[in-house]
Amino acid sequence: MDAGDDGRQQLDTVSILNARHTLLGYLGRAGLFPGDAEELVRLVEAGAVALAHEEIGALAREAPEGGGDLYTSGWLDGAGAVAGGLGDTAARALRLAVAADASPSAGDARPPVRTTEVERARVAIGPLYLSFTEVSDLDPEVSEQVLVAVLATMGARQRAGYAGRLTEFTEEHRPRLERLYARYGPGSPTAIHGRYSLLHSPTSIAVLERLTAAPACLESEWDAGELPPAWLEGLRRGWAEAGV
Repeated sequence: MDAGDDGRQQLDTVSILNARHTLLGYLGRAGLFPGDAEELVRLVEAGAVALAHEEIGALAREAPEGGGDLYTSGWLDGAGAVAGGLGDTAARALRLAVAADASPSAGDARPPVRTTEVERARVAIGPLYLSFTEVSDLDPEVSEQVLVAVLATMGARQRAGYAGRLTEFTEEHRPRLERLYARYGPGSPTAIHGRYSLLHSPTSIAVLERLTAAPACLESEWDAGELPPAWLEGLRRGWAEAGV
């Protein structure tokens, strides 16, 4: 660990790589394939740079008071340059994390869905689902098949940020989702109606998000996965009624 000029403690490169290799070793011994473990670590690294970019970006919007016009101009220019550089670094780190080509369009391609992508989506939807309803004994337990269909509608970079997209979706539509689960979810009078079976699964959050964002693509992947058409129609109908 090195001390900067102002006395702050910072990790040196060797120690950072040591921690990285240690984590990869732990993940490997836990049964994760090397490529999947590397992808997860790279996503965390890309996220750390993205968060640093946000923090520096805030500094670039407003200079400390009392420094005069020249000081303010220099501060904003300098912070803006650093923020721009960090933004470029964050974008490169994300491309590396999702193993996308450096071209702008490559991240929009839709490669086969990977196991770690399904697991990340599963981790994301659980808490969101429980913020509207409860665990149901009627869960059809088809999370993997449903999430593969959902994720197949997106490119690699979209999948990498899907947890954030799901959070935005639930916050934007919270009252409507509350009405939907109250009417057709666990504990509702229509709890055992087959059309609404998927509302007993956390995956319904992800399916609803895709129904609003990419309905045609979702229908195509749904058919390709040979999932029950009635489930999709039930969510579509329930979503429309909850919007009234």
